[in-house]
Amino acid sequence: MMGRAQAYISTADPISTAGITAALRGRSDIVVVPEAMITAETVGVVAAGTLDLSTLDALKAVRRLGCRRFVLIAEVELDSALIPAVELGVRALASRAEATGHRLAQLVVSTATGGAAMPPEVLGRLVKQVTRLQQRVLTPRGIDANGLSARESEILRLVADGMDTREVALRLSYSERTVKNVLHDITSRFQLRNRTHAVAYAVREGLI
Repeated sequence: MMGRAQAYISTADPISTAGITAALRGRSDIVVVPEAMITAETVGVVAAGTLDLSTLDALKAVRRLGCRRFVLIAEVELDSALIPAVELGVRALASRAEATGHRLAQLVVSTATGGAAMPPEVLGRLVKQVTRLQQRVLTPRGIDANGLSARESEILRLVADGMDTREVALRLSYSERTVKNVLHDITSRFQLRNRTHAVAYAVREGLI
């Protein structure tokens, strides 16, 4: 199976599962795996009627099995479900009308190799959701869209410059305890191991 994208199929009914499985199983670049063979590299292919709260529950269920990236076949009914779907790992979305075997195969391979594909109209709706979140929730709390406050970003920049906790505290007129608490909050929020990992992550993701 080396070099082939792995796909796990999850739908609400066995006929849909059989149809999608048959469409992908004949591909030389994709292998359809059973639940017992799911790994973190497996792409979950989830088919639902619409993207709504029940679809989010379905994504969570497959995520608990081990999948971290998804191709979702659904119509977008609830715009507020777009951001949660992306957070759960949806990297590609197709309506049922465009979900041909060839198109699904393209999306699975693209998702397996780190790509993403959203229809232009869905992407536009997603951007509106992110903008609304920024304006209504993050900005009033002093948090940027990257999830860091101005203070957190500044502390990370100084740590990236090689300063220790005492030097950062002196530069920003904070207590050392405050600096330590901020760094702890950052590492906890992004599930990082330590401040070095936090700086590396921030640089790699373009947060600082």
